[in-house]
Order: sequence, then C-alpha cells, then structure tokens
Amino acid sequence: MSVHNPDIKRITTHVIQELKSKGEKISALTAYDYSLARLVDAAGVEIILVGDSASNVMAGHETTLPITLDQMIYHATSVVRAVKRALVVVDLPFGSYQGNSSEALRSAIRIMKESGAHSVKMEGGLEVRESIIRVLSAGVPVMGHLGLTPQSIYKFGTYAVRAKEETEAQKLLEDAKMLEDIGCFAVVLEKIPATLTKQVSESLTIPTIGIGAGPDADGQILVLHDLLGINKEFKPRFLRRYADLHGVITQAIGHYVDDVKDREFPSKEEAY
Repeated sequence: MSVHNPDIKRITTHVIQELKSKGEKISALTAYDYSLARLVDAAGVEIILVGDSASNVMAGHETTLPITLDQMIYHATSVVRAVKRALVVVDLPFGSYQGNSSEALRSAIRIMKESGAHSVKMEGGLEVRESIIRVLSAGVPVMGHLGLTPQSIYKFGTYAVRAKEETEAQKLLEDAKMLEDIGCFAVVLEKIPATLTKQVSESLTIPTIGIGAGPDADGQILVLHDLLGINKEFKPRFLRRYADLHGVITQAIGHYVDDVKDREFPSKEEAY
C-alpha cells in the first residue's frame, strides 16, 4: 500500500525539491487517459508524466517520433481532468522545440494553456539549452531528460545503455549541471550506468528521476502499461511487472465472448 503523506494536498515542483532535500524517494509513472490517471493519482504517485511514449503505447508506433503536439495536448487534457494531487508533466514531442527557441516557447505555452498541465519535459542537454531557457523565461517549469533520449533514436541507432564511455559520461554530467544551473526543477536519467546515476544525483541539488538507471536516483519512473503487464513484448532488465493484466484482460474478454456465444449473457436479471 502507498505511504504517501496525506497532508500534502497538491504536489508542486517545490514539494518535489523538498522530497529530495529530506532524502525521500519520488515515485513517478506515465498516464495517457482519464480512467488510468485517476487510479495512478489516487494511489499516491507524486509525478504523472504524460509521455510521448503514448506514440508507442496508445498508437502502436515503433518510436516516439510520430506523435504530434495536438495529440500530446489531447492526452494531457484527459490526464489533467483526472488528477487531484500529482504533479503533471507533459513531454514536448519531437520537432516542437529542437533548434528553435521561439517554436519551443509556443509549444510549451500551448500545452500549459490548453491542457492545464503543470510543467513540460524536454530531452537533451547543451544542444537544446536555448530552447529550455526560452521556455523557463515564460515561467513554465521544465524537467530535463538525459541519457537514452528516445526522440534521438535514429541518431544513436540503438536503445542500448548510454554513457558507458568516459567521454559521454562526462558530457552527461556537465549537461545535468547545466540543466540545474539554467533552472530545470528535475532531470530524468534514462538507461545509464548506476554508478553514473549516483554521481549525478549527488552532484545536483535538483532531483533525478531514473528509468533503467539503478537505485541511486532520487526517484523512479516506469511506463504504466509496462508495470501493469498489459504490454508483454517489452522486457528490459529494469522493468518490474507488478501485475499481469494482459492475462487477466484476455481471460475476461474470452469469458465474455463464450457467454455471448452460449447465450448466457445477458441473463434475465440483466435485462430490462
């Protein structure tokens, strides 16, 4: 059962910072729709990410690249309607901020105004610095994202662990410090060595949120559908399945089909 503090009525970026300062781990999950976001929020998760992973999970694309800003706003709006306590972070999708700080600002403002979300997430370090600064200058909280950055998958050509070599590890550390210095409130570290996660987390005053990055990040995030066992094909080492809803749902639907075929549903009691 969740042990979240019931005295905290609304999670803000300030609360997230306080959790790190107190040494309390931060829980984060993705959500993309009203019904599941309501359950995630009620369970006590501090951060709900409306991730561009919706491109994979909800739309069936191979990568996160195809999802559009309008689609992200649709998912974010659905989630925000459900959430009463958690901090809602929304991914800026590929093409909505890279290389053009004015476009980044317009994209972030659209998400904040049209969805009611609380913050945005942007992938990358020095190469997107100006875009992040421009968004922050408008008062929009930004969560950074370093390590494996799925929007750059065609650049890397693989989903393998990042920053295993000293040069890339040093750049990641420098990028993390830069993100803190310009005003990001947290940074996601994805699929990097656990030793590097520990080094980054100890060198920053802002929280780190890990995924496939070991136990020493200040918080952890997983994709909700992976955690629930709805998606059976994705089996990375870092994923722990807390349920097998794939089996439960398949069995339930199969039972329904059998009852319809056998004329056992609906019964007289279920008719008007």
